[in-house]
Amino acid sequence: MEKTLKELAELVGGVVVGDPAILIRGVAGVKEAEEGEITFIANPKYLPLLPHSRASAAILSAKEAVEAKIPSIRVENPYLAFAKVLRLFSENSYQPCGIHPTACIDSSAMIGEQVSIHPFAVIGRQVRIGNRVQVYSGAFIGDFSHIGDGCIIYPNVTIYHHTVIGSSVIIHANTVIGSDGFGYVWNGEEHYKIPQVGRVVIEDGVEIGAGCTIDRGTMGDTVIRRGTKIDNLVQIAHNVVIGESSIIVSQVGISGSTELGKRVTLGGQVGVAGHLKIGDNATVAAKSGVSKNVPSNSLMAGPIARPIQEWRRSEASLRRLPELVEKIRKLQQKVQELEKKLQGAERE
Repeated sequence: MEKTLKELAELVGGVVVGDPAILIRGVAGVKEAEEGEITFIANPKYLPLLPHSRASAAILSAKEAVEAKIPSIRVENPYLAFAKVLRLFSENSYQPCGIHPTACIDSSAMIGEQVSIHPFAVIGRQVRIGNRVQVYSGAFIGDFSHIGDGCIIYPNVTIYHHTVIGSSVIIHANTVIGSDGFGYVWNGEEHYKIPQVGRVVIEDGVEIGAGCTIDRGTMGDTVIRRGTKIDNLVQIAHNVVIGESSIIVSQVGISGSTELGKRVTLGGQVGVAGHLKIGDNATVAAKSGVSKNVPSNSLMAGPIARPIQEWRRSEASLRRLPELVEKIRKLQQKVQELEKKLQGAERE
């Protein structure tokens, strides 16, 4: 595939500086780019590398007054423009391969058009699969589940019964969706299992990384709303609701019945206690522990998550702790010396 610089500028809503007819066949980093490829600079600290790049063109910020020896596309958001161009060059047109003879599909399942169902996939009773869906080898889709149009289910994904998945959802390898929530009650002798009879509902445009687990609701649904992106190795417990366009980074654990608003970001290894609410546009920094409700538009950090400015002040104080301890030790010595002098004066 080749595109002119003008065509790429139209794709990303940018302005061409230089020859608009130059042909581009690929995308690469500023150090790796070769002739015929376009690169990008999203962070100004990499601008000194641009004069040494062999790229044929560059995507640059319209806000930066940069003179480039090669043609460029000037845009408001170079990183977003780069993502769009990269997608254009990296996406292959989908070619359905049909249903492999080793796939195990119940006769009651309803399969859409232009599907690709790979070897040894298993599809249960009354499952509905939409058009242009790809189900890779070893995937399991349980009874009465619904998979919307354009989904990609990668190898060894397990989708339990009655799960509802919208359109254009991507689920990466070894993820488990709809397993039982961790629900038990002590009956005096043992932990008695509480039946988990709810569902998991995943809305359109969600992407779920490899090795994630999303538990079904105890009663009612666990819900992942439209456009949310979930990294690898994330645990989402029963009856959790994650709002639209949220970002959940790897190794996050969210306890049962917690509700996240829209556009929430949880950094890596964040732990969230159960039955909490995290407001819209909130961000929780990596390795934080959330034990209380988080207001909308807040930025939280710390082992016991709190407003980030408060956490920074606390961290600054902790860094001075050895110095403060030494000062206290010296003050104690002076106090002891003064006490001895006072006791001596009293005896005289």
